[in-house]
Amino acid sequence: MTLLPFHKIAPCKSHPKRPLLGLVLTPTRELAIQVKQHIDAVAKFTGIKTAILIVVATPGLLWELVKERHPHLSNLRQLRCLVVDEADRMVEKGHFAELSQLLEMLNDSQYNPKRQTLVFSATLTLVHQAPTRILHKKHIKKMDKTAKLDLLMQKIGMRGKPKVIDLTRNEGTVETLTETKIHCETDEKDLYLYYFLMQYPGRSLVFANSISCIKRLSGLLKVLDIMPLTLHACMHQKQRLRNLEQFARLEDCVLLATDVAARGLDIPKVQHVIHYQVPRTSEIYIHRSGRTARATSEGLSLMLIGPEDVINFKKIYKTLKKDEDIPLFPVQTKYMDVVKERIRLARQIEKAEYRNFQACLHNSWIEQAAAALEIELEEEMYKGGKADQQEERRRQKQMKVLKKELRHLLSQPLFKEDLKTKYPTQSGRLPQLTAAPRTGESALSCLSKQKKKKKRPKEQQQGLPQPSTSAE
Repeated sequence: MTLLPFHKIAPCKSHPKRPLLGLVLTPTRELAIQVKQHIDAVAKFTGIKTAILIVVATPGLLWELVKERHPHLSNLRQLRCLVVDEADRMVEKGHFAELSQLLEMLNDSQYNPKRQTLVFSATLTLVHQAPTRILHKKHIKKMDKTAKLDLLMQKIGMRGKPKVIDLTRNEGTVETLTETKIHCETDEKDLYLYYFLMQYPGRSLVFANSISCIKRLSGLLKVLDIMPLTLHACMHQKQRLRNLEQFARLEDCVLLATDVAARGLDIPKVQHVIHYQVPRTSEIYIHRSGRTARATSEGLSLMLIGPEDVINFKKIYKTLKKDEDIPLFPVQTKYMDVVKERIRLARQIEKAEYRNFQACLHNSWIEQAAAALEIELEEEMYKGGKADQQEERRRQKQMKVLKKELRHLLSQPLFKEDLKTKYPTQSGRLPQLTAAPRTGESALSCLSKQKKKKKRPKEQQQGLPQPSTSAE
């Protein structure tokens, strides 16, 4: 049974003494729900019931219920199968402290000595080294795949010599994934993100490294009439699940997420993964990019690389043994002036609305506090309109002008119908410019057709527009 804060396990009345036989541990609640759904589907015509014999859980809540001596979890001694999904993430130092306590308990000699332990991850055998000077300074030995697996098995508590099934590709990513990049200044990332989302509608997953960045992007895109969904750790669980379900249901949708959505989630037909901020490690890059191009489907991974991202970008591609000079994403620079103006207005509106929202929160809080203390508030204690009506009216008038101007711009088509760019191909060659896709045709179908066309000579390709370090 999936363990979530809003869903406590009830002891099985029909079989109160049946032992728990299987335990699956995952790093996120969304992944726990997904695993349970897959087990239910596979075990549909068997006697296995996830509500009785198998528990799928995140370590935190599971350990809480174990400590509370929940009837269903009071006896784990007969456990036959332990599964740790995304194992390399789960045993990282500083994460999932409860997992260490669980493993210590399960590895006690009183527990089933024949228990089968399985660990899974797409990056179990991925090794990246610290710089040589750090290795020498701290007397650290170089890590290889075998050493990493040995250390992982030691942390998990696996006995004997484990069997390793390694299906990892040398490049770390699948053949059906097209990887590309745009080099730009940090404040230009909004421009290129908006340009891509407008040029290539579809199911797009945008990753950022912080919750604050996700919130800012959400406000900005809403002002631009793109209504994104969000997913991050500070959201209520029901809202997180609702947004995931909606993202999987809508064909043209944008999900803004932190790395809580990076591992394991199987969302159908994600066409584009955009790294608004380059991930800090190669493991995260692989898992993020793995949300698209699943099974035999094609997909695109686009990195927006600002000056602050260059170091992480170089580390990732050194670890993955890729060619650092991956294809630049073709951008029609002639449209960027219009994009820049839309973003400029949207930023002003978003900042003003955020300021008003903060002022309303402050005023509401201070009014509640004053009511509780039974005191009267003076005008200067308020933020915004109550403190200065004239200034507030001026701001409201300015906001109306900005919104009217932006609405006019958004009502105009951004791209000409006769010309659109296509994705760079797997070979690293930039594609030719062609007629705009038919209405309803996805960018991935354009990519699929482009691969079937004959490669053009180099001298012809060199004339194509390239993204530059300037949006102008």
